[in-house]
Amino acid sequence: MPAFVFPGQGSQRPGMGTPWLDHPSWEVVEEASVAADRDIGRLLTEAGDEELTETRNAQVATFTFSLLVLDAVERLGIEPTRLAGHSLGEYTALAAGGALGFEESVRLVAERGEAMQAAADASRGVMSLISGCPADTVDVACRLADGEVWVANFNGPQDTVIAGHPDSVDRAARLALDLGAERVSGVRVGGAFHTPFMASARDRLRKMLAIVTLHDPDTPIVSNVDSRFHTCGEDWKVLLSAQLCSPIRWHQSMMRLAGLDDAHMDIEKCFVELGPGDALSSMIRATLPSATTVTVSRPSDLDTLVGVLTGDDPLHAYAADHQGELLYVSERVVISPAAGVFEPAPGGPAAGERIEVGTLLGTVGPEEVLAGFGGRLQGWLAHPGERVQAGQPIVWLHTA
Repeated sequence: MPAFVFPGQGSQRPGMGTPWLDHPSWEVVEEASVAADRDIGRLLTEAGDEELTETRNAQVATFTFSLLVLDAVERLGIEPTRLAGHSLGEYTALAAGGALGFEESVRLVAERGEAMQAAADASRGVMSLISGCPADTVDVACRLADGEVWVANFNGPQDTVIAGHPDSVDRAARLALDLGAERVSGVRVGGAFHTPFMASARDRLRKMLAIVTLHDPDTPIVSNVDSRFHTCGEDWKVLLSAQLCSPIRWHQSMMRLAGLDDAHMDIEKCFVELGPGDALSSMIRATLPSATTVTVSRPSDLDTLVGVLTGDDPLHAYAADHQGELLYVSERVVISPAAGVFEPAPGGPAAGERIEVGTLLGTVGPEEVLAGFGGRLQGWLAHPGERVQAGQPIVWLHTA
């Protein structure tokens, strides 16, 4: 199975949700709209480029769209081995890995977008991509500019984003060209993200993070801040806060995700980009030339993904009408009867307790999750608030 990666702000485009309107996964958009108290569906189908570029709109729209695509991929039974997201995409990775509950993640992203919009409006910063030279050269150019400009994204071996005050960014860009860079291009976002200009947004986000529950992720996730795997949910509160004013170490994160200790090693890996555009796939190929990349942004891309992963053999997901699956003679799992947000039953059984056939274990949306077997509850396979698929294992039982 592949690694999943999720794009950040700047990848959004008008009408990106329209091809998905008739897909069953569109229900993700409807649920997210309720959680955020906003019409996200309209943003995905009707908003123009100017409206969609505003930070408060771009973030919640891109995040929700990526979750929509993730849901469609999960319906095929395809799961990742590792996860990563670029800036905003890190929140999608945390939701995909079960560290963030669905509704809580939508509200957190909406608050992040509002906080960063306010910080951007106050500072009027910009971002520019410097291509054709190493990141060290770009960092030197920023220092020589002697102003409010910093490296914001390490995107690839020859692609680095800088951000800060417009005059300082322009001065650093000209210096980078003098030092050997090939070209400079503006980044289509509304502020100088991942720099000290976002300090006020970080302070505001910390208050939201203080009341959010972050579980230990089910799938390893690489952090933007230090390009390392973090398996403790509580660690991510500090990492998400630090991310706002720290550079995105994407180039280093992709090497970590691929299991590389040496940037020159020739490897074969598969990465699937879920969300609008294909910017991350391009960055990955620049960092890992032998890697296989697949982008999924339209329903038709699902067939391409299946073909790449299976050699055109059909995939079979869990049957939604089953009550459980045989693991070993005495081990079984209870699976979800539908797609939706899982919540355990109030006062329900805990790990280690014995349960009877028909015990209410929780709900997925309006559907009850009932034990199809009796036995000892070994553990929960879904977190409270996690969005699950029909047929996804929720509870592990020992029946002997």
